[in-house]
Amino acid sequence: MNQLLIHYRNMATCICSQEPEATYLHPVTCVLFCWSVEVSRRSPVASWLCAMLYCFGSYILADIMLGDSPVDYFHNNSHILLATAVWYLVFFCPLNLFYKCVAFLPVKLVLVAMKEVVRTRKIAAGVHHAHHAYHHGWFIMVITGYVKGSGVALMSNFEQLLRGVWRPETNEIMNMSFPTKASLYGAILFTLQESHLLPISKNILICLFTLFMATSKVVLTARHSHGSPFTLIESWVCHLLFGSPLGGSEDSHDHHHSAAVHAAPVSPTKTKEELNEGTRKRKAKKAE
Repeated sequence: MNQLLIHYRNMATCICSQEPEATYLHPVTCVLFCWSVEVSRRSPVASWLCAMLYCFGSYILADIMLGDSPVDYFHNNSHILLATAVWYLVFFCPLNLFYKCVAFLPVKLVLVAMKEVVRTRKIAAGVHHAHHAYHHGWFIMVITGYVKGSGVALMSNFEQLLRGVWRPETNEIMNMSFPTKASLYGAILFTLQESHLLPISKNILICLFTLFMATSKVVLTARHSHGSPFTLIESWVCHLLFGSPLGGSEDSHDHHHSAAVHAAPVSPTKTKEELNEGTRKRKAKKAE
């Protein structure tokens, strides 16, 4: 129950601040906090539905992929009531006290670290669930664990439609944040372990991956960083395998942008004769 409370608190805070999973790591532009509060006042139903999607998005996607009912998780009334209570406190607590408390940096660091405990267990549970249904379906196990760990971010575009917003540049597949990438890599590791190709026990792998995720998220959140521990490795691997430029697409974009700025022609200043010629033409038009 404590882990569920932490998860729902993080998700409801994401809706309020529009920081995907409150990580400071999403590369796209998000709407302002005041706009989210305005939506919660103008349309509480839409705000509540968005909060429920953030809380249960990973379960919904995983159930759809494995052929189960996508509303199966909503039969647990205690989870719905707990998530609703957190949503209400985040948006409608007097003087905004609840949001200020959970957004206070020392408290937030603790909650962010505990959130990664939940994420790792969800990835491992997703891979284990898929393994029971498809014993030799490595891809299915990977994608199910991946969805379990980052389903919230993957459903962000659909959640935006409920708020009347369409931001295709926020596609998490095209612009992966650190939690999304880590969920994918973690799903691969747990799939290898579940298939007995990784000589390590499941408990040890969960412990190691949780320590890595919690440490990385705490450091990045404390520094308000938009980076990723995987950036350097990904840059070299993509350069060797796919011919991508070193330094990532952002550096390349900045380089092209700066080159375009320097290459833009500078309009020469008008000479005195040209100014006099223009004055004579204007006088001639007035005379006509």
